[in-house]
Amino acid sequence: MDTAQGFWPAGADDDLVRRLRAFVAETIVPAAHEIDERDLYPTEIVRNLASLGCNTICLPTRYGGGGAPHTAAAAVCEEVGYGSAAVAISLITIFQAQTIIRLFGSDSLKDRYLPRFAQGMIASYALTEASHGSDIRTLDTKARREGDAWILDGEKSFITSGSQAEFFVILAETERGVSAFAVPRESAGLSSYIGRNSATFGLRNGPHVNIRLDGVRLPLDHLIGEDGKGVRQAVTTLDYSRTLAAAISIGIARAAFDAALAHTRSRVAFDRTVIEFQGIQWYFADMLARIDAARLLVTRAAEALDAPDHGDVLRYASAAKLVAAEVATEVASKAVQVCGAYGTMVNAPFNRFFRDAKTYEIGGGSTEVLRNTLAKYIVKQAAAS
Repeated sequence: MDTAQGFWPAGADDDLVRRLRAFVAETIVPAAHEIDERDLYPTEIVRNLASLGCNTICLPTRYGGGGAPHTAAAAVCEEVGYGSAAVAISLITIFQAQTIIRLFGSDSLKDRYLPRFAQGMIASYALTEASHGSDIRTLDTKARREGDAWILDGEKSFITSGSQAEFFVILAETERGVSAFAVPRESAGLSSYIGRNSATFGLRNGPHVNIRLDGVRLPLDHLIGEDGKGVRQAVTTLDYSRTLAAAISIGIARAAFDAALAHTRSRVAFDRTVIEFQGIQWYFADMLARIDAARLLVTRAAEALDAPDHGDVLRYASAAKLVAAEVATEVASKAVQVCGAYGTMVNAPFNRFFRDAKTYEIGGGSTEVLRNTLAKYIVKQAAAS
């Protein structure tokens, strides 16, 4: 049985998902182990996904995108995440960069950069600094206006996709507060290096890099949106990317489930296949139920992004990321358990599934941050009722 078709109906357009599943099986799955083992940015695969329209699935058609709803973007991230979470997270940073420009950028900025995403431009979303982490309300990276240009100085740390990015969205602090800027990699004064603690044990799409900005000069329209409104813009963009990150976690969980099921159906112990033992069947029953529940929540979050009133995006995006990441880790752990010694082997895929799943409980919004976000939402809604 094709478990992808048997257990996991398409989360969006059937034709899109069918074509994407074929690409994942033929191109991404065979490369997944090497990408993870060598910590490689999957440049060629990301370019090929762009040619399939995956990198710009929701971008308006006027910019070369597909103009599809965000349920399609979630389906793309889930299917790519099924093959390799490292490849999928490479798409996340591209989606983040194009989303903040699409939502807040000037028309000149949109016209200049958004069409390049359909051509395969690789982008990175550079928020983090060594001294601030998830707290981006104040930053050491500074931007000042000088005549007809913005001048940026500072350093960003632990930047995902930064090793191969051709374009960066960078947060810097101005006199009015934190602001977002569009920064091409070829900008004079921009450089990158791999820091001592750049490598992670999961979601390995090339070592994270530090980005140095030494008098980087940008045109005035490369300020994204309003000066001093960068935190709000970044948080809004994260609501979009958290939904897609949750979809990647569903892909990881599905991959772990399918690989464990295939092994237990063929592995014989005590004169019968492992899947015939009731205790093992209960493991799979729990995994299936949890994946289905989390998958429905991700769909609800994606639908909220397209709702005219944005339908409690913060609530559903945060809940989807929180639940899906924990479910992926739980399923990956159980997959190891039911496969016994094979589940622990370095050459088996289960250690990668577990490492990727656990890393996504922290990356893109940790479970603690998400619980705080949901708690504040609850208190606010209760006070308003």
